[in-house]
Amino acid sequence: MISVVINTLNEEKNLPEAIASVKDLADEIVVCDMYSDDETIAIAKRAGAKVYEHKRMGYVEPARNFAIEKATGDWVLILDADETISSSLSTSLRKITENPKADYYAIPRKNIIFGKWIKHSRWWPDYNVRFFKKGSVIWNEEIHSIPFTKGKGADLPVDEKYTIIHNEYTSIEQFIERMNRYTKHQLLVLKRNGYKFVWKDLIKKPVGEFSSRYFYGEGYKDGVHGLALALLQAFSEITLYLKAWQEEKYTELNITPRQISEEIKVAQKEVNYWTADTLIKEGGGIVQRIKRKYKIN
Repeated sequence: MISVVINTLNEEKNLPEAIASVKDLADEIVVCDMYSDDETIAIAKRAGAKVYEHKRMGYVEPARNFAIEKATGDWVLILDADETISSSLSTSLRKITENPKADYYAIPRKNIIFGKWIKHSRWWPDYNVRFFKKGSVIWNEEIHSIPFTKGKGADLPVDEKYTIIHNEYTSIEQFIERMNRYTKHQLLVLKRNGYKFVWKDLIKKPVGEFSSRYFYGEGYKDGVHGLALALLQAFSEITLYLKAWQEEKYTELNITPRQISEEIKVAQKEVNYWTADTLIKEGGGIVQRIKRKYKIN
């Protein structure tokens, strides 16, 4: 028996499509709602789902664990309300239960952001553990945490037909709204880990995030979408560490122009390294010219 678990908060626009995509797979659909203000619960009930409520947390992990406990199936598929699965994936998951080779499975996600499938920028294949024998997976109750697993794991092939289709961000406004919510909870994790504000992080962290997305993650192959996402995610890092400063009552620090200049030089060196690395990978026989330009040994 397969239970599909969907957590919701004001998802009346997305939930019907999510439920429709699993109708041939699910023996049971469990919707765990965080006290939506719209018609989410009514839609879930009309679709025949078992509906439970969990207090709002600002993020999904605690409610996800609660919902898994309510599921009665031997196997559980976790789906967000803004996700759907294809008929190919549905068939594959059903076959897995008939002759399982593992206790839990990571499934690639096809992230649609600003209307485009993002194939780089560290957004693909975006493996997530989503299908498992009940009792083999539990989530750490921190935002965007990696679940704890028990037993043997396996990955589904990196193939579009085996993906969860995730309609991630539809607008800049939505990204910024979520960013504000996510950074609030990320700050709690920083505090719990004893973090103390360091002004250099306002330069180092966003530059590192941008470089890892745009250069290392080949975000440039996603065009303007890749550039926009790298910048937005760098801005998320700035926001997080400014909130850490805010948490310390805007502590005044003596920072000289020379110190700022030196830190910018360090950041520039990182950007130069990744720029050159990218150009070398993409440019064939211009290696020495690039090394001279960016002063790389």
